[in-house]
Amino acid sequence: MADEAERAAAAAAANADTRRLGAKKQTLDDAYAAPANFLEIDVLNPETHGIAKKRYTDYEVRMKTNLPVFKLKESSTRRRYSDFEWLRTELERDSKIVVPPLPGKALKRQLPFRGDDGIFDDEFIEERRQGLESFVNKISGHPLAQNERCLHMFLQDPVIDKNYVPGKIRNT
Repeated sequence: MADEAERAAAAAAANADTRRLGAKKQTLDDAYAAPANFLEIDVLNPETHGIAKKRYTDYEVRMKTNLPVFKLKESSTRRRYSDFEWLRTELERDSKIVVPPLPGKALKRQLPFRGDDGIFDDEFIEERRQGLESFVNKISGHPLAQNERCLHMFLQDPVIDKNYVPGKIRNT
């Protein structure tokens, strides 16, 4: 009889632990308020610079956030494809996350005697811009990557210090 009473008490305790919490009804103010935490990154405004073999394209990387780990809540920097490659390499080397691939290098587009502008063709630049934006959003959406110093430099510093000391950003 005591065993049965103990089992009933244990079952009642288990039910109390797993029952649903009473959800608070959402108001219109709640529904349309700023999200609790957000990180928005856009890669836009591609610009091609230089002439002949010194030509390159860079992109504006614009960030807005309210995450406390970032020192700036809004920033805008210009980055080349090679800067995205640097970020990917740094994250692969120092973090525990699986880093997504970058859009391809487009080696065939760099061959001479093509009938188009190769890697400077507007259609290719737009395709690459979309791929880079997807890449940086996947990375920055990962909670472990958000603490990496290389990501903060990439998103917020005007110039990337390639001699930096890798490590984590700590909330102060």
